[in-house]
Amino acid sequence: MTIRSLRTRLADDPDVGAGNVLTARIALGQGLDKPLLTFDTPVDHHPAWQPLTLRQLDRAVRARAAALHGLGITRRDPVVVHAGDAAEHVLAFLALTRLGAVPALLNPNLDAERAARYIARIGAAGVLADPARLAALAEHDPGAPLLPEISTLGAGDPAAAPEPYRHWSDDPVAITHSSGTTGMPKAVVHSHASLYAAIRHRLRLPRPQGQERMLSALPAPHAATLIALNLALSSHTELALLSGQSGAGVLDAVEQWHPTGVIGFAATWADLAHHDLAARDLASVALWWNTGDCAHEVHIRRLIATGSRETVTRAGRTRVPGSLFVDGLGSTEMGHSHFFITHGPGTERYGRCVGRPHAFVDCEVVGPDGEPLGPGEVGELATASPTLALGYWNDSATTFRTRLRGRFLTGDLMYRDEEGYYYHVDRAVDSVELAEGKRLFTAMSEERVLAARSDVLDCTVVAVRDGEQVVTDVLLLLTEGAEAAERGDGPDAERAKAVVAALDEATAATVRRVLVVTGDDIPLGPTGKVRKVLLRQRHLAAVSTR
Repeated sequence: MTIRSLRTRLADDPDVGAGNVLTARIALGQGLDKPLLTFDTPVDHHPAWQPLTLRQLDRAVRARAAALHGLGITRRDPVVVHAGDAAEHVLAFLALTRLGAVPALLNPNLDAERAARYIARIGAAGVLADPARLAALAEHDPGAPLLPEISTLGAGDPAAAPEPYRHWSDDPVAITHSSGTTGMPKAVVHSHASLYAAIRHRLRLPRPQGQERMLSALPAPHAATLIALNLALSSHTELALLSGQSGAGVLDAVEQWHPTGVIGFAATWADLAHHDLAARDLASVALWWNTGDCAHEVHIRRLIATGSRETVTRAGRTRVPGSLFVDGLGSTEMGHSHFFITHGPGTERYGRCVGRPHAFVDCEVVGPDGEPLGPGEVGELATASPTLALGYWNDSATTFRTRLRGRFLTGDLMYRDEEGYYYHVDRAVDSVELAEGKRLFTAMSEERVLAARSDVLDCTVVAVRDGEQVVTDVLLLLTEGAEAAERGDGPDAERAKAVVAALDEATAATVRRVLVVTGDDIPLGPTGKVRKVLLRQRHLAAVSTR
């Protein structure tokens, strides 16, 4: 059976979904001894960075399923997975879904106090964690029993694993959480069908260049990782999963593992921009694949200038310098990016354009009254798709509050042009209403500053309301050379003037300060996104004490 026919078989089987791809692959009996998944940490007695075959992966999963079954875990039990290694999240997900249980994957960067409160809200049947996080949770009350240390599950007897649970389309197969940038992360529940809908669509299309050997720089507990995992299982794509998402770690992994594609979030691309990419061996990379928040133009351009890709010329197929970057917009609740656009050397449609919707998406931009808006009008994205999550676990109020005429209100402010391309301007919670019906968009302001200043590596715009007045601080992370000049007789006033000039007139009028900061000055959520709510609180406090 060829890879193409394998993809077709899985795409056409209505019983296959996010909860049973591994068992479906094993049942087909194809490619069982070919390398498939690679982890950056050991798995049982298997060394780090040595690929597991499908047969080896299945054995590791059955061992864990047997151990969990022996602990009394059964179908519909929500079980929290809280560990630092990507391997622990992936293997626990596969083992728990084999039992029909519901893995609740928890970001290891979440502090213990918030983690305990989050677990208590879920009403978990148990918590699987590594030693460090078990110790941290023991100092709080997660309201759920702490199960044996997660790495001990590999000692289970694979032969004792129960038969795989038979999933139905609406069965919950995972709980993942939002980024937590506005406070307590929201628990999002995904179904057997919803987490596989986009994969089924992709399996019916030609496999794009760069998907043969993928490196995942995604946070392991995120829904995007589960989609990447099941896509790899369904198309026999070699996939390596990193436990961390730092730019330095990604670059080291690319040089070591030589992927043809790298998938990650916008925060990782911004971190990569801090490095001299020309000094690194990135020749193997043909594709950079972004999901979650859309990426900034300046970061995209730096990446597509690296790597190499195949192209067809009159002389035949040849490899040329430069790579492609697939951008889009998605979220935990959306289950998969709902838009896509491909950038490469020579492309010019930027300005926070996220492209056109995927074929499986039915979306519109709506105004405050929920009515659809026309081209060029900014409103909130309302979208319908089979990829949408079922809602929020143990929170029906928030689930129904975010629904409108069968669509999900994403909280993203966007507009579309006459050609059907969509542009993202901000998150609704981060934008600020100004006088005369105008509005300040922080994300679009950051885009403009980055495009205008080559000495700025990253930018965060923080707008706060102080009574009737809106004040804005623009926080800049600079290149090393610019930082050196800043410590001496650097052109502070000149840089500040250029930054303000890059903004639209209404936003520029609100600027209070342009500040050079370090990464330590920017509070980040567990997925690496800026916690703008916390930043606004800090700056509002600063305003009140002036």
